[in-house]
Amino acid sequence: MGGNLLKPDSFTPVPLNSGSVEIASKSLPYIRRRKGWLLALLSVLLLLFSLGMAFHAYIAWTLARPHIDPLSSNPSAAFGASYEDVTFPSLNESSELSGWYIPAVSRLAGTDIQRQTIVFSHGYGGNREEIWVPLYDLAKAAHRLGYSVLMFDYGYVQPQWNVTGGLRESQELLGAVKYAKDRGAERVYIWGFSMGAGTALQASLQSKDIDGMILDSTFVLEPETLYHNMKQAANVPKISQSLVHMFFPIINGVSLNQIPYQKVKETAYSIPIFFIHSKKDVRAPYEMIQGIFTKQRADSGSSLWLLEDDGHELIYRAHKKTYLQMTTGFLKSLSTAPADPIKFGTSR
Repeated sequence: MGGNLLKPDSFTPVPLNSGSVEIASKSLPYIRRRKGWLLALLSVLLLLFSLGMAFHAYIAWTLARPHIDPLSSNPSAAFGASYEDVTFPSLNESSELSGWYIPAVSRLAGTDIQRQTIVFSHGYGGNREEIWVPLYDLAKAAHRLGYSVLMFDYGYVQPQWNVTGGLRESQELLGAVKYAKDRGAERVYIWGFSMGAGTALQASLQSKDIDGMILDSTFVLEPETLYHNMKQAANVPKISQSLVHMFFPIINGVSLNQIPYQKVKETAYSIPIFFIHSKKDVRAPYEMIQGIFTKQRADSGSSLWLLEDDGHELIYRAHKKTYLQMTTGFLKSLSTAPADPIKFGTSR
């Protein structure tokens, strides 16, 4: 064949630059180390993120399942009252409640009072005894005035139920009101504490069967109040509030956004309410209660007793005589005429 063709073995290999080979060989371990550190950092960040999510999910779980001590006594042992063990459904029949019904004693009661019942609405983490108040003392005072008394446990006291911030609980309280009506009560008054007081406000938005309320250390579960309480336990960032809100419906089946806290705060209620609160309440900031009180009509019979130095649900313990005078005086006034807000609490 013609032409000057080169044979394969005539090619001379071009030697690689030895410096480039040396640099490349040294850079490979460095790149691998960088990738390793990056993967380790991402793993740590993912772990921290997962732990953060798990922490807020745990908060949402524990908020809805507080520890509750078992019952330790009963009305007969505590103050000698005859009582009945009773059960009744919530108003929407979604849960079954247990309680004690203490019928009025006719020789202690006037005809009017004898047909009136006080329903006690216990707070978060308590049961029908609410021993840190203590409810037995107040039930005794009401019963000796001649009222029938109903003390009951909210559904979340039972292990199969969880706290819903007043959503299910308001239906349970209205079930208690219905039970009192079925037993012959012509008037029913709620005496509530902490979240039990906030639940009473929710219940009164849904029914006209409540004739008056005494609300001690009222707690309404809203975003700011939730964050306020979380801050009491740990110095958590503001985002924690949103994360707990996010996990609450996932874990507990109800959303905190369903709680009508804005309506609770803005409503002018049609019944007399005696608010009792302290400026040193670290669980339920008093400014909210002041705001609710100012929304009430001047002729509603509502009043506010605002104290300076007492803790959450500890006002009775600190001022037993005055507390009983104020509360029983308010109850007596409901039987005849609207309570005088100047007489029973702070003026507007």
